[in-house]
Amino acid sequence: MAGKIGFIGGGMMASAIVAGLVERMGCDPSTIFVSDLSEERCAFLRETYRVNATVGADGFLSEVDTLVLAVKPQAAQAAMREVAPNTPKETVVMSIVAGLTIASLEEHFRRQPIVRVMPNTPLSVGVGMSAYALNEKAKSTNVDFVVKILSACGRAVNVQESMMDAVTGLSGSGPAYGFLMIDALSDGGVMAGLPRDTATLLAAQTLLGAAQMVLATGKHPDVLRDQVTSPAGTTIAGVRVMESQGVRGALIDAVLAATERSRELGKAK
Repeated sequence: MAGKIGFIGGGMMASAIVAGLVERMGCDPSTIFVSDLSEERCAFLRETYRVNATVGADGFLSEVDTLVLAVKPQAAQAAMREVAPNTPKETVVMSIVAGLTIASLEEHFRRQPIVRVMPNTPLSVGVGMSAYALNEKAKSTNVDFVVKILSACGRAVNVQESMMDAVTGLSGSGPAYGFLMIDALSDGGVMAGLPRDTATLLAAQTLLGAAQMVLATGKHPDVLRDQVTSPAGTTIAGVRVMESQGVRGALIDAVLAATERSRELGKAK
């Protein structure tokens, strides 16, 4: 990846992207700049990834080709007011701030290409899922680098901004649904006689493997489920219980509820 990249905020998501850039993409750490309010956090980033990390962004705003906003939502307005006046018009602004709309970003970054991103927490272990939306200026700009940055930490998909609440309800909140399922499956294993650590390993790896099969084969989940469901066998017995207990409906409703809550939070800002 050519060019320099700067981060406003050096928290978990920012450091996950930095790790992807340095460790998985092989980017030169000297081309990566991070600003964070905590000198302790800056020291950690310097020591761990050998990147440039300082309290304050004045030293790199005019140098970077891409500026990533990675602050907490409540700190976003103050951060944008501080950095926008010194951000060149050709700098691409990429926001991973939850709920921060393109319109809100454009109030401060009026001339810049803007990419709004909704990542999820597995970004921190290199298997995140990110959706991104572009403003009009970004649509006429080469944004392949955005996909490369996000792909260094997992997968990325381009969506319309109007879909971001649904993205939040599905992939943004989705890891929590997965953790709940792993925990429940592990409990089932313990009840069936397995040690806890063994049950959790079996549950987590099984869900990971199922997900990998969907992604690798491109087959519909129903097709893959049928392949493991023998007539009158163990799997169909388990599936019957899940269907009778409404597991499918509960997951659908969870996505819809989280989507609606995302819309409500967006309106409140």
